[in-house]
Amino acid sequence: MLKQSLQQKMLQKLSPQQIQLMKLLQLPTVSLEQRIKEELEINPALDEGKENDEEFEEKEEDYEERDDATEAQEDFDFSDYMDDDGTPDYKYNISNHSKDDEERQIPLSGGKTFHERLENQLSLQNLSDAEFKIGQHLIGSLDDSGYLRRELSAIEDDLAFTQNIMTTEEELLKVLRIIQQLDPAGVGARDLQECLLIQIHRKDRNKLSIVFATHILEEYFEEFTKKHYDKIKKNVEISDEDLKAAIEEILRLNPKPGNSMNESAKSVQVVVPDFNMVIKDGNIEITLNGRNAPELKVSREYKNMMQTYSESKKTDKSQKEALMFVKQKLDSAKWFIDAIKQRQGTLINTMEAIAEYQKAYFLDGDETNLRPMILKDIADMVHLDISTVSRVVNSKYVSTPYGTFLLKSFFSESLSTDSGEEVSTREVKKILQDFVDAESKKKPITDEKLSQLLRDKGYNIARRTVAKYREQLGIPVARLRKEL
Repeated sequence: MLKQSLQQKMLQKLSPQQIQLMKLLQLPTVSLEQRIKEELEINPALDEGKENDEEFEEKEEDYEERDDATEAQEDFDFSDYMDDDGTPDYKYNISNHSKDDEERQIPLSGGKTFHERLENQLSLQNLSDAEFKIGQHLIGSLDDSGYLRRELSAIEDDLAFTQNIMTTEEELLKVLRIIQQLDPAGVGARDLQECLLIQIHRKDRNKLSIVFATHILEEYFEEFTKKHYDKIKKNVEISDEDLKAAIEEILRLNPKPGNSMNESAKSVQVVVPDFNMVIKDGNIEITLNGRNAPELKVSREYKNMMQTYSESKKTDKSQKEALMFVKQKLDSAKWFIDAIKQRQGTLINTMEAIAEYQKAYFLDGDETNLRPMILKDIADMVHLDISTVSRVVNSKYVSTPYGTFLLKSFFSESLSTDSGEEVSTREVKKILQDFVDAESKKKPITDEKLSQLLRDKGYNIARRTVAKYREQLGIPVARLRKEL
């Protein structure tokens, strides 16, 4: 049954200007520069440079006011800005995307890939046509680390069904051995043990340390990975010095040979700080990194166009449509300039609030002086929503006298000490890191012992919490930290 009714609802919707500001807030400096360049390209009413005193005000809604008497008398023909057929250019453009859609572009990369380099080396080998095609398929089956993760039987079926090449596992293994002779050493291995053995076999077999290292990898690989050195010494009958030399040889090997070629082809990503912080006479000074971002203003030509049309007595349909297009571009330019200025103000206010909240840390750089801080603390100080503060600190970096840090790293939960004092979890992690750095690597400190040491300092932390913090710091368990 259909029914009609009247209802009143209170809804809160974001305007296009608010959406634009939110998007600009979360952009780091490098991305902002690119965003400004894109806006300058698509909006002819937006220009680079400073606003003059005679430029019309940003909040002005009436475009009919003249800049000055001289410009009012300049010759201007509105028809010069219109097509001969009377149809504006924007009529021919189609946009099927929402203003909220995020554009993701995949950059093009140059140079040869890891697999292409291997194929070039394979072409220099003395192989038949069938063996070369098998080798190409095997190289294409390697992952980015250089390992062959698939079974040879599965590859045999693939060749039969996809390329009509009938082969056997023995022939596949023969070609695989040839690939394992290519550079970098270790490619084509089917597991870590085989990868390390391929590399160690290329070293000088006359060295005693290489002989012991090869024997350990072949016969006691599991004990080596678990650092059961006492068991290895007992079974191999080796001295501490020889065992240490053999392990050093193994540790020099590359567990991911494929990545060594990929990394050389990658471009280095340089962190560009969004804020610069300096300490002068005990005061913290913060500046926003403007870098190459140009100052923006509304185009004078487009303003003149609006002013001239306001005096024109022609009111045909084509001129009205063109007028709407010009007005839309002018509004868009003003909104974008306003959004950039609001972004700068919001970023500076938020960073100053963080600096004030963590003043004790920024003055001396001691991480133990970091206070517990969450997004709500800063949001209350700058009178903004938590989501807005989250966008500001997202992917933003600050350059300090102690290094360049991600803003998010200054936020941490609180932890109560035995005396009832609230301390930052980052302070606890710093003390935990200091304990591990100072430990004897021959007898590393266990999580239980670390928990006891922290309790002795007044931090009542359970062993499982210590294990969690240790994993967050990237510190392995005590057994894996053991050294000879």
